[in-house]
Amino acid sequence: MTSRKKEKYHLILEGALQVFAENGYHASQVSKIAKVAGVADGTIYLYFKNKEDILISLFREKLGELVGKFEASIEHITDAAEAIQEICRIHYTELEANVPLAYVTQIELRQSNLEMRKAIGQTVKPYIKLLEGVIRKGMEDGTFRADLDVKLTRLLLFGAMDEVVTTWLIAGQKYSLSEQVEKTVEFFLKGLKA
Repeated sequence: MTSRKKEKYHLILEGALQVFAENGYHASQVSKIAKVAGVADGTIYLYFKNKEDILISLFREKLGELVGKFEASIEHITDAAEAIQEICRIHYTELEANVPLAYVTQIELRQSNLEMRKAIGQTVKPYIKLLEGVIRKGMEDGTFRADLDVKLTRLLLFGAMDEVVTTWLIAGQKYSLSEQVEKTVEFFLKGLKA
């Protein structure tokens, strides 16, 4: 994709993020996304098949960026417990800093149809795999219990962080999400440590 095409692609995704966050996915119109993105209505269809494709692409791009931040941040961390803390810190601070993204990833996913949830679920897999790798490493080096069910543990960790963000949104962001990192990690590490 040329730099101009990439720019339009990202403008459309950012416009969609804003429109979906303000109106909800189902009430959002492609024409509104085009207006917010500053492109013609027809331009949207040069990049995306339909509104569903926009939402799935939005998840893929934004979660891909988040996973990239996780990977870069924990690349040189050798302690699995510290890596879990860093992942949680990034998860909370990034979503706290981008409330529209938090809203779309937390609320809109749950209101989508089954097929769309499956497609979006595929975009979450790299995040889940990253958590799995950290848990396995901790088990191998003796930081975490050797008897952990890795697949269940990764889902519990992801699900807990997910629920903390959802509750924060529903509560109207009346408290700091990033200040919940220590308590979240402390709770998990007590259950994971050898």
